[in-house]
Amino acid sequence: MASYRGHLATSAVLGAAYGGAAAWYAQVDWGPAFLGAGLTALGGLLPDLDSDSGVPVRELFGLLAAAAPFLLFGRLAALGLSPEQLLVVLGGVYLLIRYGLSTYFKRLTVHRGMFHSVPAMLIAGLVVFLAYHSAEWLRLYLAGGVMIGFLSHLVLDEICAVDFSGARLRLNRFAGSALKLASPSWAATLVAYLILLGLGFIAYRGLASP
Repeated sequence: MASYRGHLATSAVLGAAYGGAAAWYAQVDWGPAFLGAGLTALGGLLPDLDSDSGVPVRELFGLLAAAAPFLLFGRLAALGLSPEQLLVVLGGVYLLIRYGLSTYFKRLTVHRGMFHSVPAMLIAGLVVFLAYHSAEWLRLYLAGGVMIGFLSHLVLDEICAVDFSGARLRLNRFAGSALKLASPSWAATLVAYLILLGLGFIAYRGLASP
């Protein structure tokens, strides 16, 4: 299994390449390009939210709690809230994720469970797509970035599950537990797919509406 720093380094490099490619080839402005790069780097850390290690989880929830208000700002501003109301709501989002969600998330998840899976990667992308209020292409770009980072984490974990030393390849006990479509828990698998289908339906309705 790759280390926290290994995942961060990998996703950061991918983020720099993703943002750089968008700025160079698609002439994307530096603001969205850097935002896409940052979300790619963050996406590479997201699967570790179910980690048993305390320090990375606290750091990750701190980053997630800080990033969520920025993603939601445009959507909440479009509702016509006053600056003071926006500050209250965004502060509430930060506190809810940092101190509320983090507490219950650890109780509801197990390490290398459904949060370490391809459906979870798609859920992360859909959450970013639905949360951010902007042009459709930009929402797709940001969602793609977080999914690329998330996928890099899953692939790196699977690579680290293979022992390349010696004449024969050997797998450790974590092999197949990251890049998967289902978990041994049918309840966790069902919940993940219900969330995925629900978010996918909302996104489809939003794209189909004029």
